[in-house]
Amino acid sequence: MKRLLVLITVLFLSCDYFEKKKVNTEDIVTQELETINWNAVDEYPSFSVCDSVSEKLARKHCFETTVLNHVNDYLSKQSIVVSENVEDTISIKLAIDKLGSISVLDINTKPETREIIPEIDTLLRGSISSLPKIFAAIKRRQHVNTEFVLPVVVSIK
Repeated sequence: MKRLLVLITVLFLSCDYFEKKKVNTEDIVTQELETINWNAVDEYPSFSVCDSVSEKLARKHCFETTVLNHVNDYLSKQSIVVSENVEDTISIKLAIDKLGSISVLDINTKPETREIIPEIDTLLRGSISSLPKIFAAIKRRQHVNTEFVLPVVVSIK
């Protein structure tokens, strides 16, 4: 009788051992999202001129160089008249959305530069808006929004 009671108790308690645990898909998604480094992308935003570059960092450099060259070319074609020398590193905070549209979030310049060249914001925004087609950054085979800061050195004498 004791053996039967022990056997029934063991069987009753061991049923939990065979029970399958349900996996909640929300838990899996949450766990996966926590493991992703959202500050890094698999492929940086790009221009068609950067298509021939295959290495990740080289593509990033190509993108940044293309933007800087475009901004410099645009500014050099403008007739900027100053009364005194200007030397400043302007930080332009840019956002590129999933569709490849670029927008200026912020322009950080010295107050002296804004005083000497009051139209500097308009000129920089114009140079950014006239960029060629941009291909959005990619993270896990999906186009994603990105933000970055572009330093532009302005030296007018």
